[in-house]
Amino acid sequence: MDDKYKGTTVNERLWISGLMNKFDKSVEEKDVYAAISILKQVELTDENINPILKQVGLI
Repeated sequence: MDDKYKGTTVNERLWISGLMNKFDKSVEEKDVYAAISILKQVELTDENINPILKQVGLI
């Protein structure tokens, strides 16, 4: 991890990376694996990802 997104929210990370629409689509399609992959691309850890997946109803 290179701290490229340090100090940014999840939504900001998704927007900056250009992955917002892709993430939204993965949630809409209930594609947990795609959502996890996208969240890892914006430098989130497993510890951060699980609560997000819960919040969006994927787990």
